[in-house]
Amino acid sequence: MTATEMLQRLHQHRAWVNGNLLAAASALSDEQLRAAFPIGQGSVWKSLLHLYGAEYVWLAALQGNEAAVAPGDVPGKLPGNQLGEGGIADLPDLRQKWEALERRYTDYLAGLPPEALGEAVTRYSLALQTRLSLRRSDVLLHVCTHAHYTVAQVVNMLRQCGVTNLPPTMIAAMASQEGNRA
Repeated sequence: MTATEMLQRLHQHRAWVNGNLLAAASALSDEQLRAAFPIGQGSVWKSLLHLYGAEYVWLAALQGNEAAVAPGDVPGKLPGNQLGEGGIADLPDLRQKWEALERRYTDYLAGLPPEALGEAVTRYSLALQTRLSLRRSDVLLHVCTHAHYTVAQVVNMLRQCGVTNLPPTMIAAMASQEGNRA
């Protein structure tokens, strides 16, 4: 497996987990979805928006837009709890936008030549108030590892909401579901 194929697989897994999280979240009441927790972004809803927003701005940076902000973010200010205000109305809206974003990631990764992995990608970080310059491969890995970290927080919140049938999140579960056996 080449480096680009490995990155494609990791992003395929990330997208699969996102879909599983959205399915689990759709079974929650609005009160559960927005319940405050002292972890992650503070609620299942805010954490899902954070996941989407991070994936959105990093893809924009990969495509050359270093100053992109996620829908609902206020340019020039820390996003805090503003993501979603005027940007994403509810879970069906988030699902639609996320599916479109996943198609953009798939297209981007399909056209990514291996020699581009070492190129610099620049993004202005609202949170850090600084310009970041990273290798393209590191950005693509960061998007996945950031997702893994945040997904664990969302699963913990789902558990605390009383969800007993937690969404599958492990790459081995995805591979098994696909029937990928050695």
